[in-house]
Amino acid sequence: MALTVVLALCAALSNASASVLQRRAASVGEPEKTAGAVRRLGRLLRRADWLAGVGLLMLSAVLQGSALAVGSLSLVQPLLAAELLFTLVVGSLVFRRRPERRTWLAFAALAVGLALFLVAAAPAAGRTEAPVRAWLVGGGAACGAVVLLVLAARPCRGASRAVLLGLASAVCFALTAALLKQAVGRLAHGPGAMFTHWSPYATAVTGLLAFLLLQSALSAGSLAASQPALTLGDALTSIALGAAVFEESIQLGLRVIPEIAGIALIGAGSVGLAHASSEGRGWDTPGERKPEGNGAHIPMGHEH
Repeated sequence: MALTVVLALCAALSNASASVLQRRAASVGEPEKTAGAVRRLGRLLRRADWLAGVGLLMLSAVLQGSALAVGSLSLVQPLLAAELLFTLVVGSLVFRRRPERRTWLAFAALAVGLALFLVAAAPAAGRTEAPVRAWLVGGGAACGAVVLLVLAARPCRGASRAVLLGLASAVCFALTAALLKQAVGRLAHGPGAMFTHWSPYATAVTGLLAFLLLQSALSAGSLAASQPALTLGDALTSIALGAAVFEESIQLGLRVIPEIAGIALIGAGSVGLAHASSEGRGWDTPGERKPEGNGAHIPMGHEH
């Protein structure tokens, strides 16, 4: 379990650092923001910090896959919520801005909530590969939930739409992680066994869909509206998929009480950190009001 925790936290740190570096690169040369997409991309490709961010995103994907290969989905994905914490710390160092007291309180709430939930839940590993029948049940339910959430979001506007699309994105990110776990589990039989299986290609498709849904969620409303749905939705869906597809388990009974308390603290911390970022009280550059979103969530990283 210790190796899984270390790999998952390193993945979260790598993804957070990538977000900060790419935001820093994008914030330079703001007068060019009216330029075409090709010109902006050309400018970014000449910046070492943006390229370093791309490299860190790739590293994050490798670290997440490694964590899923040796640990359970229900442990790895909740740990990736630590990306929000690392983003605050790394961003504060890079942009040389001290977060306000309320931001540090949100940081503490998320950190304590994450630790409380994982200690109480004590996720237990299951199988490394799942049969097609399990994927039809678990994966089918996840896909159905995404469709229903997207349909429910269509007539909505503002925060409600952002929350629903954020949840849809979170379910997709959790499904992407589950498919990635299936893919890396095949590596035990050799690289050929993985790349001739359907799971790596399904991972790419769901990851792209998750990314597109995330962009829609961020466009629909504030980060403060979508971030809690992304953070909690990814973690809880991953636990459900872990149980349905990989036969993982968490402790219940009286432990449900601290688990619920941990979830509540994670939600409160997510709201606080999202407010800090969207209002410029976190780590973003002066005058900027819309930082990079979660990894969580680049498709290979919710963050998640």
